Amino acid sequence: MEFERSTVAFFLGFLCLNLCHQSLVMGRFVVEKNSLTVMSPESIKGTHDSAIGNFGIPQYGGSMAGTVEYPKENRKGCKSFDESGISFKPKSGALPIFVLVDRGDCFFALKVWNAQNAGASAVLVADDIEEALITMDSPEEDHSSVKYIENITIPSALIDKSFGEKLKKAISGGEMVNMNLDWREAVPHPDDRVEYELWTNSNDECGVKCDMLMEFVKGFKGAAQVLEKGGYTQFTPHYITWYCPQAFTVSKQCRSQCINHGRYCAPDPEQDFSSGYEGKDVVIENLRQLCVFKVANETKKPWAWWDYVTDFQIRCPMKEKKYNKECADNVIRSLGLDLKKIEKCLGDPTADTDNPVLKEEQDAQVGKGSRGDVTILPTLVVNNRQYRGKLEKGAVLKAICAGFEEASEPTLCLSGDLETNECLDNNGGCWQDKTANITACKDTFRGRVCECPLVDGVQFKGDGYSSCVASGPGRCKINNGGCWHETQDGHTFSACLDIGDSKCMCPPGFKGDGVKNCKDIDECKEKKACQCPECSCKDTWGSYECTCSGDLLYIRDHDTCISKRSTEVKSAWAAVWVIAIGLAMAGGGAYLVYKYRLRSYMDSEIRAIMAQYMPLDSQNEVPNHVSEDHA
Repeated sequence: MEFERSTVAFFLGFLCLNLCHQSLVMGRFVVEKNSLTVMSPESIKGTHDSAIGNFGIPQYGGSMAGTVEYPKENRKGCKSFDESGISFKPKSGALPIFVLVDRGDCFFALKVWNAQNAGASAVLVADDIEEALITMDSPEEDHSSVKYIENITIPSALIDKSFGEKLKKAISGGEMVNMNLDWREAVPHPDDRVEYELWTNSNDECGVKCDMLMEFVKGFKGAAQVLEKGGYTQFTPHYITWYCPQAFTVSKQCRSQCINHGRYCAPDPEQDFSSGYEGKDVVIENLRQLCVFKVANETKKPWAWWDYVTDFQIRCPMKEKKYNKECADNVIRSLGLDLKKIEKCLGDPTADTDNPVLKEEQDAQVGKGSRGDVTILPTLVVNNRQYRGKLEKGAVLKAICAGFEEASEPTLCLSGDLETNECLDNNGGCWQDKTANITACKDTFRGRVCECPLVDGVQFKGDGYSSCVASGPGRCKINNGGCWHETQDGHTFSACLDIGDSKCMCPPGFKGDGVKNCKDIDECKEKKACQCPECSCKDTWGSYECTCSGDLLYIRDHDTCISKRSTEVKSAWAAVWVIAIGLAMAGGGAYLVYKYRLRSYMDSEIRAIMAQYMPLDSQNEVPNHVSEDHA
């Protein structure tokens, strides 16, 4: 096991060396900078360079003025400033506060996060050695830092050691340091169209950065498509690939991570060569996404790339074992793209030849002009300058808008309202029922989404792309719940049961799947009825008719024939018995009434006679007529 791990580490290290060697020979890494101007004190007044941090939200196209403070404690910013009782919240009417901290002991992003929580409006990190400025990046695969990296909203920059020492000296001497951070020239803005690129990856199991990338693509899709459809931007997606050294092309590692005999490689998604997906699976999907863009661009609809990528992320994730060609093809078909052209563009991944699409990608990785090499994934490039900062819709849109020539910005840059109207074109690739005029496509400010609808109180359930089925009570009222139904000769039969989420079931007399078809059962042919010797069977739609020979009468419940005469006799006797029972009940009732009334009359007579001889409880006392005088 230890040997295998060392081999993998050696191989991945070799790939890194190849990329680094290629960069050193043919290109270079460019640190994107913004302008920093000290307005006071006079001793350090002037303009300096600072390297924009690769997290937070730089104010592209704008500037920010403030005062610089250097904390007396926690000067590296690795601990919360609340512990020291330090606050950088400006007083009412005062300028924002830029916090100066020293490099070292913890991640750059953690320093900025702690300062932001204490009220800072921006952070300057002073280098601890004399060297050329570098780009401050967020931690790699550090899950403990995800919570604060995603929530950093202030800009940050790295300054060189000598300039940092001058700032510290001025502040410690009691002088107020006023400064202006300017990002207006960080992105060139030569004309009324912005060209931008996104270096991305189809792997959705590579950790924190992949999760952030996926969320950005979903959130930015709507804005990207509005800009592209309006002709304001020209977008191009790119994918980083590596190559395997010639000496290792037949190794297990190269065969699992590379296609075209080691020419184009990607790391194993799970970093485990014995299970899960392989690096070559990622390379092939990256290539497919490039071909989707190429074919969509040829049909003058390059924005369809955003639909494919977001739908693939939703419908074909690795964790659900759907990251494959079959799922990808379903997405392509749902968007109405030419699958044959895309297949032709993919070529043969097993061929010992160059793939023209991926070869072009490897050449594009090397920096040309002012852009520099692409070594950080993901990377956004705007007007040939690498974007630095949080990959978030609002921040990126601001950077793109900063790339327009002044007064040529589209309305989108001046308003937060987005209207994509993607559902008007091919229903956005979502499910729809044209007969009932129901669709799962909804336009939102994020672009279109495919969600099964709620219609007249009935909720449809499904993936929103290929199927939506009515669910719950009342579902049969809407397009018959998606079940089979048919009307003939004035009779309508349905396979829908309006009971909870019951499946479609063919009604009695029919058989089939209940969704697409229900065929009439021939009860006569299948001998499910009219089995008596005297019976004659005739099949009808959804039922059957059974008759008897001669004067016999068919009894359906017993599937038998009986004589009509015996039926009439039985009916007559039944009538006699009914009349007899009726007379008996009437006589009994009369007798009871007579007996009740007679008894009541006798009781009253007896009470009257007895009342003459003795008082009853219910009568008043009889008065005594003997005079009291005679007592």
